[in-house]
Amino acid sequence: MSKDKTAHAASVAATPSSHTAEAFASTQAAQDTIDFIEIDEVLTLRRMIVRAPTPKGPVLFLHGFPETLTVWKEIATTLAHDYDVHAFDWPGYGQSSRPASERFSYAPRAYARVLKAYIERAGIDRSKLVIYATDIAALPVLLLALDEPTIARQIIVGDFAPFDRPHYMWENLQNLKAEPTASPTRAYMNKTNEEILQNVHRRGLSPAEQFDLPIDVQQDMSHSWSRDAVTSADAFAHYYANFTRDQHYLEANLGRLKTLVKVIWGGKDIYISSEMGIEFAGKIGAKVDVLPGIGHFPHLQNPKQTVEEIYASFR
Repeated sequence: MSKDKTAHAASVAATPSSHTAEAFASTQAAQDTIDFIEIDEVLTLRRMIVRAPTPKGPVLFLHGFPETLTVWKEIATTLAHDYDVHAFDWPGYGQSSRPASERFSYAPRAYARVLKAYIERAGIDRSKLVIYATDIAALPVLLLALDEPTIARQIIVGDFAPFDRPHYMWENLQNLKAEPTASPTRAYMNKTNEEILQNVHRRGLSPAEQFDLPIDVQQDMSHSWSRDAVTSADAFAHYYANFTRDQHYLEANLGRLKTLVKVIWGGKDIYISSEMGIEFAGKIGAKVDVLPGIGHFPHLQNPKQTVEEIYASFR
C-alpha cells in the first residue's frame, strides 16, 4: 500500500484518565490522523499521529505482542495537549506489512532498522523525542540506541527481556526461543488466538485488578491477527527465533548505551519477571519503578500512570 493511500480517523474522545481537566479540554483542538508510511520496497507501516496545537516535543509509543497502535489512542489524546504523539504497527501486527520471513526477518535488529527509518521519514526531532517502548518493542529501541545515542532525549522501556534469562520468563516464551519446542508453541498460539486476545492482559491479576480492553482495541487486534498469510503469532515466533542472538549482543555492548533510559515494570507481570527489569536497570545505572498491582501491560491497566511518565520525562 502506498503512502498516498491514507485514511483520516475521527477525533478521539478524551477519557477519565487524562492528566488534568485542562488536558481534556485542549485535546479537542488536536488533529488525529491514521495513515500509512512507506519504509522501503517491502514494508509499509500503519501509523497514528495526534498533533498538539503548540507542541513542546514529540513522543513515540511502540506496542508489544499482540497489540496494535490502537492501544495508545487514549493516552495519545490526553498527551496531545502538549505533545505531538506518534505510534505505528510493527511489521506483522495491525495493518502494517507482513512479508514472508525470507524477505523480512522480524528480528529485534530488523525492527531497530524499521524504527530508525520511521523516525527519519516522519521527520521527528530527535533532540526532543521521548520513546516509550514495551514488550517486543524495547529491545529494538535499545539496539538502535547503541549505534545512535542521540536517537531520543529519553527512552522508557519495560516488561521485556533484555537478557537471555529464560528462568525469568513464562514457560511458553521460553519454549519459543529454540527448537524443538518453538514450532509446537507457535502452532498452539495460532490455534488459541481468540483465547490469547481475550485473556493475555488479565493473566496474573486478581479479579479486582483485571480489566477489559476498549472495544475498538479488541476489534482491531482480532481483525488484524492474520493478514497476507502471516499471523501476529508467526511474527512473534520469527522475532523469538532471533531473540537470543540479539539479547546477547545487547548485553555484550551495554557499555555503549549512552541514551538516558528509565525502566518501568509491572510488579505482577507473570510473562517476564520484574527481576529482569531490576537486573537490567542495575547494569546500566537507570532508575527503575516496579508498579505494585500492575501486570504486563501498565499502559493498558493504568494509562494515567503512563501519561504521568511522559510528562515527567519532559521536566
